[in-house]
Formats: sequence, structure tokens, C-alpha cells
Amino acid sequence: MKYLLVVAHPDDEALGAGASMRKWSNNGDTVDVCIMCTGAKARAFRPADEELNDDMDASTRFLGVSKKYEGTFPNIEMNTVPHLKLVQFIEKAIVESQPDIIITHHPADTNDDHHQTSIACQAAIRLFQRRPEVKAIKEFWYMEVISSTEWSVSGENKFEPNTFIEVGKDGVDAKIKAMHMYRGVMRPYPHPRSDEGILGIAIYRGGQAGVNYAEAFQCVLRRITD
Repeated sequence: MKYLLVVAHPDDEALGAGASMRKWSNNGDTVDVCIMCTGAKARAFRPADEELNDDMDASTRFLGVSKKYEGTFPNIEMNTVPHLKLVQFIEKAIVESQPDIIITHHPADTNDDHHQTSIACQAAIRLFQRRPEVKAIKEFWYMEVISSTEWSVSGENKFEPNTFIEVGKDGVDAKIKAMHMYRGVMRPYPHPRSDEGILGIAIYRGGQAGVNYAEAFQCVLRRITD
């Protein structure tokens, strides 16, 4: 199986699916990542661009990422970029990666870069309908990025997980380790982006599904052709 994660920022991939990525890569599956904004202009504890790039390389390598597609769209200003440019960047990653499953942010996420990435990805996954030579995806999932996704307070269209990946305690520990490879990202408890917060959500999602620790996703498209 081949997975492509389409995320707004470095660290979103680890926070949303790090334990699953590690599990998939260890099982021999291929995991690629498309990152829209690889700069750090708007981060509260801003590392130098070179430091962020080093952190991203170390974390994604640890999680077993095969290929990274790195965009330079403006951080926390993706709403200033024409939608078509975002879509076309993701489409190029899809053409090269040829994934079976694409995973991105939930569209109701309160981080606007996450939202812009999600709606652009929704458009990009239809590329195979216009270009027969492009491999059609099998599934399309949303992920949860704690400290952001759960802050959707509109009362509508919230993240509703229906797909749970058992990752075990070792998987959670690996996810936490990958997150700590990003300087200035983790926070002390009770912030959700803490060791305890990451462990707690894995316990909760595992309990929902009756497994030993889990990451949760929302599968919104499944195509069965054989």
C-alpha cells in the first residue's frame, strides 16, 4: 500500500499520523509527505529556516517517509494564494507519488492553512478523472491534528473518526519522539501538544475502537473496483 499525507506545515504529519506512518513504513508500505508551507515565519517559537528543515528531515526520516514534496506557500497566509496554485502543487505530488490512500486535514480545522490545504486536496484527488494516465486513489481520509482540529466550535461538520489504526504503546512513544525532533513545538501539560496529551488521545481513540492505543481518521471516500 502507498500512502500520501498532504499537510500544511512541518510537524502536522507527525502530530496527525506519526504512529501510523511509523507502523506502515515498518510493515513495508510506502509513505510520502507533501508539505505546503515549509517556512516558519508565523511560529510562536520560530526556529531558523535551516533548523526547521533539519528537524523536518530528521523527524520524517525517523517515521520512515520515502519522499517529501516541499512547497513554499506562505505560512498562515495560504488564503492569499490562488486556490488553483494550491491544487496544482498537490496534483504534481499525486502524479509522482501514485498513492493508494491520501490523508489530509479535516476541512473544519480552525487553522486556516489546514483548511486551505484540505479543500485544495479535495479538488486534487479528482485528477484521475481528467487524466487517464494518473493512478486513481482507493481511499481519502481526514486526520486530526490535536491542538487545532478539536477547536472547531461551529457545531457542524466536525471531525468524526470511523477508521482507527492500532499503534501500540511503542507507536505512541515513536510519535512523541518524532514530535520532539521539531524544536519549539511541544508544550508542557495540560497543553494537548504535550507528551501526556499525545498519549491521552491515543488511549482514548484506542478505547473507542477496542484496541491498544490508536490514531483516528475519518475515511470520506472509498473506491472498490475489484
